[in-house]
Amino acid sequence: MKNSISASGHRKASASKVTISELMLPSHQNFSGKIHGGYILMLMDQIAFAAASRYSGTYCVTASVDTVDFLNPIEVGELVTLKASVNYVGNSSMIVGIRVTSENIMTGVEKHCNSSYFTMVAKDKEGNTVKVPPMELNTFTEVRRFYSALKRVSLKKERSLHEETFDHKSPEALDGLKNYRVMLALEK
Repeated sequence: MKNSISASGHRKASASKVTISELMLPSHQNFSGKIHGGYILMLMDQIAFAAASRYSGTYCVTASVDTVDFLNPIEVGELVTLKASVNYVGNSSMIVGIRVTSENIMTGVEKHCNSSYFTMVAKDKEGNTVKVPPMELNTFTEVRRFYSALKRVSLKKERSLHEETFDHKSPEALDGLKNYRVMLALEK
């Protein structure tokens, strides 16, 4: 079986790889005639679920989505391809990297539309979190992706700590607002 666990208890990162392609239809467009970003996000969530579930062998839920930058618009009639793989595993969580490209099927021109990272959590049938297998890295690309995910986890923890300790009411914080395009008019 492609995603079986090795004798050491590890699962290959490559066991999580999933690719889906879908032709963009007029029903997927927004008011400006481009493909609606919400529709693309739905597809991204589906492929993140597929990659995480394939890797963990369990049902998975989306815990968070890290930065979705829409780089290029997608047109009606283009073929959109999403590629995903688990780049990092914790105890019960996994970071799934997703790349979205579109192709004009008449000209063959491809463009990178966005990349994102979804944190997925493995669950059992009762909805409790469960451990996922540790990861076996077999390529330098997988090593790079793992280290990038580690950095992302570290930055997220640092950002969370900053939010917990930052005093937005302090004189320094209020004075710092003068550097931005805001007017401070607090109600008494």
